Amino acid sequence: MEIFNGGNVASADIPDLSAADFRREVVSRCKADARLVNLFGCSLEQGAVRLFAILGQDDEASLSIVSTCFSADSPSYEAITRDLPAAHLFEREIAEQWAIMPKGHPWLKPVRYHANYRGVADLWPDIAERPIPGSYPFYAVEGEEVHEISVGPVHAGIIEPGHFRFNCHGEEILHLEIQLGYQHRGIEPLLCAGDLQRGVLLSESIAGDTAIGHSLAFCEVIESLAGVVAPPRAQALRAVALELERLANHVGDLGALGMDAGFLPTSAFFGRMRGDYLNLLLALTGNRFGKGLCRPGGVLFDLDSGMADDFCGKLRQYKNEFEEVSALLFSRPSVLARFEGVGVISSGDARELGLVGPAARASQLEHDVRVEYASGMWQYHHIPISLSATGDVYARALVRRQEVMRSLEFLLKILPGLPRGSVQVPIGPVRPNALAVSMVEGWRGEIMHVGITNSQGRFARYKVKDPSFHNWFGLAQAMRGGEISDFPLCNKSFNLSYCGHDL
Repeated sequence: MEIFNGGNVASADIPDLSAADFRREVVSRCKADARLVNLFGCSLEQGAVRLFAILGQDDEASLSIVSTCFSADSPSYEAITRDLPAAHLFEREIAEQWAIMPKGHPWLKPVRYHANYRGVADLWPDIAERPIPGSYPFYAVEGEEVHEISVGPVHAGIIEPGHFRFNCHGEEILHLEIQLGYQHRGIEPLLCAGDLQRGVLLSESIAGDTAIGHSLAFCEVIESLAGVVAPPRAQALRAVALELERLANHVGDLGALGMDAGFLPTSAFFGRMRGDYLNLLLALTGNRFGKGLCRPGGVLFDLDSGMADDFCGKLRQYKNEFEEVSALLFSRPSVLARFEGVGVISSGDARELGLVGPAARASQLEHDVRVEYASGMWQYHHIPISLSATGDVYARALVRRQEVMRSLEFLLKILPGLPRGSVQVPIGPVRPNALAVSMVEGWRGEIMHVGITNSQGRFARYKVKDPSFHNWFGLAQAMRGGEISDFPLCNKSFNLSYCGHDL
């Protein structure tokens, strides 16, 4: 079943294959020309579960959906992960949420603590009665002079919890295992339980630094199911906000990388510049993180010509400042010596692991939703994909530098000529018994929201995929063979979200 970004299909029309054919279809397509974009379950009557796989043919800007069903008395299938490593975390999540066993999975461990989901005790009897932090089965390396280093879940900064378990030989990292799930908030069930007004507020809280990206994806799901299209002016303002969010975070990350490399001048400059972009979001939305802007049917705030001119003037100034400060960062031998060759992910590994966003583009994977699955304003304004080839900290920093410049050029191009008209249209009833998909290129990478409605037109399942879900394992692999002292720098070059993962 083909579907386009922002589209919807009748649930009954999605092909329902046997478990063996489902696995064969997913693996064969991904070995040929597709990649696994999403894999998740949805409950049916009498304890049955339906699995959906969404595959992306990026070169053709095409998405396709296949499914399979499991009854309550036969919840197992041959693991896809054995042939498709990108499926490994999806299958772990399915196992703990629905007690469906992917037989032969090489790394079947809990992802989060789902105390209320059925059947967890059948898969992990020694874990199900206690939260993961007390009993998670970490991998251990044995041998003389091998030692473990534990970091977190409580950290020195004001950040979310996450645990990093290093197995080291001297300074060399033999293995890093990252365990999250300490703050499982139940966002997906909450999105099914509430109305649209509550749902959009929840979507803004999925990952606080990606409020625009996630709320935009939520709005596009609702608009698809309601059969409406946001006005062109609203689509333009959403794109402006999304790029301001990207600018604020990329500039902040470059400053943090300078800090971790011990180069304080750029850390101070970029830290101040991040505030400039947040202040533009504040002027547009009334909130420094863009909350309150995106709503189903459009946006709540407009940008008059005077504000647009003011934004352009400031962005030209910020562009000049960024060029000067980034040249300073990327020209210092002491900085380059810390960036180059650290935390390398090859193109092949990035593809096998299913990485997305700047982390993928730094390994020369041309994945960008704004280009490949363009919707809204992206259908009319092309942004070149920013790429690098070395897959190290330097490449991930360089991709951010390129994306900042291209986002600035995009904003300076569209702000003077924003479409005229309204910024909001009313939303009617949503389509029952349907599945809708929305993809957004957030600043960390590919966001996907999937909404499945029941016969009453309410959500039976709402699936959120933050780009961090793909990329955390990439960080663990990037550190293999590296030095423990390089971890803070490598971690910051990915800068992944805990709360975006701990849904």
